Amino acid sequence: MDIDEVVPVGGGLGKVVSAPVLGVAGVLNDGRKYLLALELCGGESFVAWKGCLDDLVARGLRAPVLVIIDGNPGLRRAVSAVWPRAAVQRCCVHKLRNLERKSPKHALAEILDDFHRIVYAANADAARAAFASFERTWGKRCPGVVASLREEGEELLTFFTFPKAQWKTLRTTNTIGRLHEEFRRRVKTQGSLPSEDAAVVLLFSLLASGQIKLRKIDGWQKIATVLSQHNPVAA
Repeated sequence: MDIDEVVPVGGGLGKVVSAPVLGVAGVLNDGRKYLLALELCGGESFVAWKGCLDDLVARGLRAPVLVIIDGNPGLRRAVSAVWPRAAVQRCCVHKLRNLERKSPKHALAEILDDFHRIVYAANADAARAAFASFERTWGKRCPGVVASLREEGEELLTFFTFPKAQWKTLRTTNTIGRLHEEFRRRVKTQGSLPSEDAAVVLLFSLLASGQIKLRKIDGWQKIATVLSQHNPVAA
């Protein structure tokens, strides 16, 4: 399951605003991605995210084996509250962007290379060794960078416990991110939409009509194996 925020642009009465929309996408047994929720909200608080996830449970959604999220603390708390036994993968792209913002320009390229050694390691043990090396190298020189990396810790490496063919997909919240990019690209010429609700309706319609397509995850053939190795997770 891929959870993130989409920010469509809407307006009204001559105003243009960005309205956060909570987005949740799931993966079916055959690897197809399916949009489960788009919920207009005032922000990404714990209450907002928990309400969104509670609604999915009320609609009959069983707890997922894996939840892929960004670094939003409200979302992380909501996932723990609603699906305490689900594995959590933190989005490596979001973390990369955080590190970029905290890194001094003269060290940025080296820091990013060291981060890539973690998330593109051959296996979990190699990733942990690269993580420890990152801490040793940058702990004194760039303590803020190391502190940022440690915020996610092992949850940056959860994908290593799944089949290697799926790692590329499971590292990031790319599904929701792609929806955001496609939406903004398609409405760019309009400048804005008449309302926040209109923005959400347009995003749904682009998906329903097939103008935005969600491809199957990498390594989808291994999904049955993954599910057979995990007992059903209670919500």
